[in-house]
Amino acid sequence: MKNTIPNILTIAGSDPSGGAGIQGDLKTFAALDCYGMAVITALTAQNTLGVRSVIDVPARFVGDQISAIFEDIEVTAVKIGMLANAEIIEDVADSLEKFAPKNIVLDPVMLSSSGASLLDSDAVGVMKERLIPLCTVLTPNIPEAEKLSRRSVIDMEVAAQGLLELGCRAAYLKGGHLKSEIARDVLVYGGGVEMFEAPMIDTQNTHGTGCTLSSAIAAYLGLGYDLPEACGRAKTFLSAALSHADQLNVGHGNGALNHGYKDE
Repeated sequence: MKNTIPNILTIAGSDPSGGAGIQGDLKTFAALDCYGMAVITALTAQNTLGVRSVIDVPARFVGDQISAIFEDIEVTAVKIGMLANAEIIEDVADSLEKFAPKNIVLDPVMLSSSGASLLDSDAVGVMKERLIPLCTVLTPNIPEAEKLSRRSVIDMEVAAQGLLELGCRAAYLKGGHLKSEIARDVLVYGGGVEMFEAPMIDTQNTHGTGCTLSSAIAAYLGLGYDLPEACGRAKTFLSAALSHADQLNVGHGNGALNHGYKDE
């Protein structure tokens, strides 16, 4: 294991309510003893009740932010979240091809938890062509996996295997949308298949779960864990942040996770 603190970069949108997006990512990095950095792709006006409006950052400026980081700082891992449009995806892909970070975790954010669109419809094809083949692991939920693969998810392992056809090195399919007492996720990668299970936690505070999981995977990869262990530890961290979320009092809708929880 590494003795130095890893530098983890998030490329994502801003959530002013603090539960998701770059704010949730940076909280996750700090909770896992990593140094967090952020490239902002979009500004959102949102709270726990939903997204009111979105302003995309100019794609060239997104690329400038990425270059500014990589030309000065050693980046151990990259987490990618909301990218908003095809032009931003192109610039992000160009930058990642240029700087070639070792670990890239792509959370293909398409909809907010309240149902607001966070990715232009014409951008999905560009993501599949330019960005997914660059990533270490793709972390879609079931609706995102269905949109990317154009197939219904019936068997999670089969669906995750199908995602590898998009060119990613590994796929981590999140099963939180299934109606079950067990939160079951599947990782498919070159070394095989891993299943991760945890009790489904009864809480309304679920804002930012996808962001937190993918950020935790990136952090653990940066800390030197191999992919299966990084995913397992990230799942454990997410479950703990969810189970401690009721300690917070954030908003009147889907509240935030407790990234900075302390075990009693």
